[in-house]
Parts: sequence; structure tokens; C-alpha cells
Amino acid sequence: MTAIASTATFTTAAAAKARTPLATKIGRGITGFVVLFLLFDATMHLANPDFVAQSFQQQGFPVYAALVTGLLEVGCLVLYVIPRTAVLGALFQTAYLGGAFCANLRIDAPLFSSMLFPVYIGILVWAGLYLRNAAVRTALGVDILAKRR
Repeated sequence: MTAIASTATFTTAAAAKARTPLATKIGRGITGFVVLFLLFDATMHLANPDFVAQSFQQQGFPVYAALVTGLLEVGCLVLYVIPRTAVLGALFQTAYLGGAFCANLRIDAPLFSSMLFPVYIGILVWAGLYLRNAAVRTALGVDILAKRR
């Protein structure tokens, strides 16, 4: 009897996975890319190699701020990847990226390659969340994925 129940469970799980909308899969892919990129960035801040220390000094921050920044970024990422706290994580991540934008603005960094890069990442953070989370689409009041009647 147990074998039948587990087979039915696998069949149901496979059928549910097959019914996952394409938008959700794309949202998960975007989220995965963003998380990997930001995890790499946080790792660089925590490891604090010479080029990171030089970058922080160039922007007028003390070198120890890299450690604080890396820990903050990891905290935001943890909140972002947990489904129940994903919206809070996206909000915190957006605030973090806004600070990165301001730091680049302060030193008059090149517009499209450096200054707007945190904006691009922030857009991807929210795009991934929007595509994979129906509650976010409902809360925003704009659901471009809703079926038309």
C-alpha cells in the first residue's frame, strides 16, 4: 500500500511541476541569476581582496565597511530567497542597491556602466519576484500575466 501511495505522490508532484507556468520558471531563473551575482558580490566584500579595499577607499569609505556591507548583503539575500520573507528581502535589497547607486553618484562614476548598474540589478530583483509570486502581482494591482476574459 505504501508503494502505491508514494507512486501517486511522485505522479502528482511531476504533474504539478509540469503545470508550472512559464512566467514562474522565468522568474525563478531571473531570481537565481540575481542571487548568484549578489552572493558573489557579498563574498568579495567579505573576503576583502586588495581591489575591493581600493574601491572602498576611492569612494571615501573606510576599508572595514566592506565587511559590514558584505554582511548586510548576505542578510538581504537570505530574506529574499525565503518565500515567506521574499518581499521584505526585495525591499531591503532595493535599499542596499540604492545606497550603491548613491556611492557611485558621489564619485561621479560613468553613468551606464557603473552608476546605473545597481538600478539594473534592482529591476531584476523585482522582475524575478513579480514573475514567480502571484501575491506580489496582486498587491501591486498590475498583473500582466492574468488571463483575459
